[in-house]
Amino acid sequence: MGHRCCFNNADDLELVLSLGQQPLSNAYMRKEQLGKPEPFYPLDLYVSRSSMLCQIEVVATSAEIFSDCAYFSSFSDSWLDHCAKHIDGLIRRFNLNKDSLVYEMASNDGYLLKNFVKQGIPCRGIEPAANIAKVAVDAGVPTENVFWTEATGRRMAKEFGKADVIVANNVYAHVPTLNDFVEGFHQALKPSGICSIEVAHLLKMLDDMLFDTIYHEHFFYHSLLVTRNIMAAHGMRVFDVEEIPTHGGSIRFYVCHADDASHPNTAYIERVLAKEKAAGLDTLKPYREFAARVETIKTDLLNFLKKNKAEGKKVVAYGAPAKGNTLLNYCGITPELLAYTVDRSPHKQGLYLPGSHLPIKSPEELLADRPDYVLILPWNLKDEIAAQLEPIKAWGGHCVVPIPKLQVL
Repeated sequence: MGHRCCFNNADDLELVLSLGQQPLSNAYMRKEQLGKPEPFYPLDLYVSRSSMLCQIEVVATSAEIFSDCAYFSSFSDSWLDHCAKHIDGLIRRFNLNKDSLVYEMASNDGYLLKNFVKQGIPCRGIEPAANIAKVAVDAGVPTENVFWTEATGRRMAKEFGKADVIVANNVYAHVPTLNDFVEGFHQALKPSGICSIEVAHLLKMLDDMLFDTIYHEHFFYHSLLVTRNIMAAHGMRVFDVEEIPTHGGSIRFYVCHADDASHPNTAYIERVLAKEKAAGLDTLKPYREFAARVETIKTDLLNFLKKNKAEGKKVVAYGAPAKGNTLLNYCGITPELLAYTVDRSPHKQGLYLPGSHLPIKSPEELLADRPDYVLILPWNLKDEIAAQLEPIKAWGGHCVVPIPKLQVL
C-alpha cells in the first residue's frame, strides 16, 4: 500500500474496514450510461497509528468529485431549519453586524448565507461546483466559484478583507489536501475572528454503526482529539465544541488563532475529550469492533429483502443520498431486490444510482405504486420522511431503516 497519512505524511496506516470496490457515491447516471463501463475504486478505511487520523485512500481528486454536483442543500426542510438556527446563534454570540464579514466554504446554493444577506451582514460563499454556484449568485448570494485552498484564503483576504467568521459545514471531511485547506482558514481569518466547522463526529460513527457515511467524497472521519492537533499545526486553537444531532451525530468546532486571548477554552473541550478517550479513540480497538458489527448489518438487510421478495412483497427505497449508495453497493443490492428509489430533488429524478443502478423516481410515483415497505436511505431524516410517507399506512405499508440496526418503524 503506497499511500501515507494525509496529515503528517507518516507511512503507518492500518486498514480497519474494507467496504469493497465502489463507484463514486455522487456519480449519478443517465439512462444511456447504464450499459457502459463504470469506474469502481477501493473503499477502505485506515487509521494512522501516529496521528490517529481516520481516513480513506484518496482515489479521486476534488475536481473529479465536486466540479459538477447533483446535491442541492435546499431540499431538506430540517437541514434549512438547523442552519437558520446556527446563523442566529453566531450573530448573537459574536455580535455580527453590517460591519462584519462572513465567508462560507462549500456554500452550495446559498441556502445558509441567505440568512446573512437578509440581515444585511456582508458575506461571500466559496462553491467549487459551477452549476450550484450559479444558483446561489442568481439568488443574490455573492459566490466565488473556486476550491478553498491556502491560495484562495490569501487572495480573498487581500481582495475582500479578512473574515470575522468563517463557516464550514460538512466540508472539512471532503478535502484530501487537508493541510492546504486548514491553512486557508489561518490566512483569511481576522486576528480576533472565529471559524465554525461542522462535521460528522467519528465517535458517533463508531457508536451507532454509521458505516454508510464512509464514501470516496469523505476523505476523513474527525474527532476532537485529532482536530486539536491539526489546528495547532496551523497556528490555530479549538476553543469550544458542540455535539449536535445532524447527520446521525455531528460535532461543531469553534476555532480561533492560537494566540487570541479573547476566546478562552470552554469546559466542553475537556468533556468531549474525556468521552473520546473513554471510547478508546486514541487506540485501534474500537475500529476492529466496528468492522465486525458492519458485517451483521449487511446480513440483516439482505435477509430482509430476500424474505420479502420470496413472499411476493414489494420493497422500494426513499432518498438518493451518497450514504445510501455506500450501503447498497456494499450489500450488493440491485433492482432485483429493491425496485427503485424516490427523491424530492428534481435534479436527481430520472437518473440512476451509481453501482446499484436503481432508478430514481418522484415521491408521487411511490404513493401511486403502494409498496409494502419503504427503506429510508437518509436515515438521519427518518422522522421528517416518515411524516411525508404517512399515507402509506392506508394500505398497510411500513417504513424501514437499515442503520444502526434494521428496524421496521
